[in-house]
Amino acid sequence: MNANQRKRWLGLLLVIIVCMLGLSSPIQHFAAFPNEIRLFSGQLKQLDYGMPVHAQVTVDSQTLRVNGSTDRSLSINLNKPLSIESSQSGKTTMKLKLFGKIPFKTVRVNVVPDLRVIPGGQTIGVKVKSAGIMVVGHHQVVDAKGTKVSPGEQAKLQLGDLIVRINGKYVNEVHKVAEMAEVAGDTKQPLHLTVKRGSRLFETKLLPVFDSEDRAWRLGLYIRDSAAGVGTLTFYAPDQGVYGALGHVITDMDTQTPIEVGEGQILQSNVTSINKSQNGEPGEKRAQFVKESKVLGNIERNTSFGIFGKMKELPSHSYNDQSVPVAFAEEVKEGPAQLLTVVNGQKVERFNVEIVHVTKQQSPATKGMVIKITDRRLLEQTGGIVQGMSGSPIIQDGKLIGAVTHVFVNDPTSGYGCFIEWMLQDAGVLLKPASLNLKVA
Repeated sequence: MNANQRKRWLGLLLVIIVCMLGLSSPIQHFAAFPNEIRLFSGQLKQLDYGMPVHAQVTVDSQTLRVNGSTDRSLSINLNKPLSIESSQSGKTTMKLKLFGKIPFKTVRVNVVPDLRVIPGGQTIGVKVKSAGIMVVGHHQVVDAKGTKVSPGEQAKLQLGDLIVRINGKYVNEVHKVAEMAEVAGDTKQPLHLTVKRGSRLFETKLLPVFDSEDRAWRLGLYIRDSAAGVGTLTFYAPDQGVYGALGHVITDMDTQTPIEVGEGQILQSNVTSINKSQNGEPGEKRAQFVKESKVLGNIERNTSFGIFGKMKELPSHSYNDQSVPVAFAEEVKEGPAQLLTVVNGQKVERFNVEIVHVTKQQSPATKGMVIKITDRRLLEQTGGIVQGMSGSPIIQDGKLIGAVTHVFVNDPTSGYGCFIEWMLQDAGVLLKPASLNLKVA
């Protein structure tokens, strides 16, 4: 065997050894050791990496307990679970040296104030008034000459545009627009519109046309100022007096654009029946607002992760009115969990589900987990996930971990859930870390 052949065989052997090491359990655990650990004050967190080595741990604060000790430096066995705990919020670092000499990892430890919320599950009625007049369609007007025109199209208005001011006055009621159109038509003066398209504001003019068939001044637009529906309450934070619900953004049914909330209310609702889900055809909860319904809270924000606002007290018919801890996104794992929701009347019930996939997310994003309904009783009553179930809280190991958001059309027994951490951030009860201080689309 010549020198070149020996080099090739040696190179191949090295590649095989590296691959075997990379696939070995200790090396994988070594690579998986975190750069940052987050926990709530008073929370005991265990890390199990199964590394058959000893290490020296040094912490820069006595507020952090490692394996129950407040010593600034101690020896640990990484083949056994490593526990950390802090009784007060703050930031610190934990430095590890293998065999007490070889620098291995510097871990940032971020301890945030303890947070507990009351899981929801109640079906709620949702009434939203947009922060303006939403354009949801165009239509043709037959003028005096018999010509079909659309003043709205001529003014370059598009579906999803939000008309926020007319002639300098804020408007969010359709009937007022009709009154302004009549005055503008009679005086032959165009309406001066301030329009919001996405995050951009622009000005345009619209001259109403007299409809010779309807004998009225028309804008050539289909417009809407409000929306209503049902969903599920996810949580109530009693210390802050705020709630979160739905787990996804409210969009206009015609334009599919997010509704910018001007004002809104959540109300008590009663499930009257269930239209069961089938493959290719998601079902829905049929519900009605309770007569003379008590307003539960207001709606201040409509984001990618649901609706949020103030609520003075916990709605009645809770599954349990006791608060529970919440989980960070990285704590959610595949395995059994429970779902709280209503399938009849106002009674919140608990059902078994399985978390079949968890997406690792470092910043807010929807579709954090895939869930599957495993509870035979729920499958018999609903066929799986149905519309109106979005926002139903998901509990795992006694912690609130997320909420139901969407159903798989071709398999209604499964669907997506979002992490509760992102909902708590949008509710303003959990601060966004500096590295996560991003705008959610």
